Amino acid sequence: MQKVEQPHDDIHLTPNVIEPGHTFGSVTDKISALALRKRTPIGWFLGFTLSFAVANVLMFTIAYLLMTGIGIWGNNVPVGWAFDIINFVWWIGIGHAGTLISAILLLLRQEWRTSINRFAEAMTLFAVSCAVMFPLLHTGRPWLAAYWLFPYPNTMGMWPQFRSPLLWDVFAVSTYGSVSALFWFVGLIPDFATLRDRAKGKFGKVVYGMLALGWRGSAKHWARYEATYLLLAGLATPLVLSVHTIVSLDFAVAVIPGWHATIFPPYFVAGAIYAGFAMVLTLTIPLRKFFGLEDFITHRHLRNMAKIMLATGLIVAYGYMVEAFMAWYSQNTYEQFMILNRMTGPYAWSYWALIFCNVMVPQILWSKRVRHSTFALFAISMVVSVGMWLERFVILVTSLHRDFLPSSWAMYSPTIFDWSMFIGTIGLFFTLLFLFVRFLPIISIFEMRTILPQAEMAKED
Repeated sequence: MQKVEQPHDDIHLTPNVIEPGHTFGSVTDKISALALRKRTPIGWFLGFTLSFAVANVLMFTIAYLLMTGIGIWGNNVPVGWAFDIINFVWWIGIGHAGTLISAILLLLRQEWRTSINRFAEAMTLFAVSCAVMFPLLHTGRPWLAAYWLFPYPNTMGMWPQFRSPLLWDVFAVSTYGSVSALFWFVGLIPDFATLRDRAKGKFGKVVYGMLALGWRGSAKHWARYEATYLLLAGLATPLVLSVHTIVSLDFAVAVIPGWHATIFPPYFVAGAIYAGFAMVLTLTIPLRKFFGLEDFITHRHLRNMAKIMLATGLIVAYGYMVEAFMAWYSQNTYEQFMILNRMTGPYAWSYWALIFCNVMVPQILWSKRVRHSTFALFAISMVVSVGMWLERFVILVTSLHRDFLPSSWAMYSPTIFDWSMFIGTIGLFFTLLFLFVRFLPIISIFEMRTILPQAEMAKED
């Protein structure tokens, strides 16, 4: 069926959640064909090869780290937390948008989430996988030091310190990862059954059949599925607020100037959603173009995500202003020195760069024409991702490198192993993403069918 594209000049029109002209069959055919195609596109091979090569850099770095120790990093005294914790917080923040899109927008019955929730959930799992390795490897010898992170009796009769926010991180992140994985898998079960029934090869039928868990689409199956999915959404919703709140407490309970602030929990949560939606946009725009999904991921999805980015970006900007105001209003010498050092000290470039990336650049999203431009949205989301990484750099390095005593001051410089570890996790993230888009449906088939006009007419009947 030939589709007539709407003119892009009138940016005041509200786009559809799905373009007209699709049926149950066309939606199923289009999405399932992406996973069941026999010939893999050459572009996929090129992207996967590059990502896997970069992921191997991570593997070699970890192997060398375990043999040598964390002395290969640039960590020093007083900057004991550096790239490892910067990247941990950054990756955890990126994973927030997936749970927000899947759980909270589901409970709020926002139909526009349907086209983007599947790969947003996958993005959450991949980001958490990249994040958890940093605090574990930060211990230097995980098989010895990680012993103290888990609450089980040991031969010395000692238990972890439950009053430490570092231990809270273990519970928060592990709970967040496990619930997100379960939520993602449960949502995939009906689609696994569709792929099982459409797969041509025996191997595909067996694998997808095992993953479908015997799904037959009966009324009993749908009733139990919907109840389970809704329950998991209710469990996942508090995690959006709790996980990054607990991560922020690692800093807020300390007495370090620049960390000891009550604004950190809401400020970190808003920043996590901000960074997460920036990454979702960064992934959505190329995916819809490469796979020809403009009918399913319309400009309405992009505009709504841009608006959420603008709103959370304003909250983050407010957090920056409150930090500066508290330092001035408190008349605390150390707090005032901290904010002055951020603005004028040796790392001032990072502070002003994050202000430019996180505060100034996103303001152009006020323009409807900018929100309509996929190129502009892609560029802004990339800038925001860089800015949110710089924010973690500023919070950690500029708060630590000049301690209370000038005799304790020291500069921090990342080594090549710091960079290879960070860049390697980006390679791991995209390696997992390429595998996901090749073998699993990147858009929920059955949820897309529920928003078609045919589904609405069936409900009325």
